[in-house]
Amino acid sequence: MYTIQANLSGTRTLQVSEENLATIEKYGLFRHLIDSNGIVDESVLEKLRLNIRSLIASQEEDSKDLLDLCIDVIYHSNMKAFGLQQLIRLYLTWLSEQDNSEEE
Repeated sequence: MYTIQANLSGTRTLQVSEENLATIEKYGLFRHLIDSNGIVDESVLEKLRLNIRSLIASQEEDSKDLLDLCIDVIYHSNMKAFGLQQLIRLYLTWLSEQDNSEEE
């Protein structure tokens, strides 16, 4: 379980599980999410939420992993643009750790 800071002052946090990060990887949720300016703002968070909602609606099989990600992280009341930026950083760190462990 990982903890990310959800606001600039550090008074709010979110818990992110390995399963949440694996779901992000499985569905490629962060691919092509951020515009070329590299800024993560509320519109990027809304775009992610709409993408996930669309994925859930189009799934014919069980999408429990996506629903868990939504409940635990994406639609959490503390999730704002700053939190999404921290989640992306955590994901990139986690992904590099996964790649390093596969190489060994």
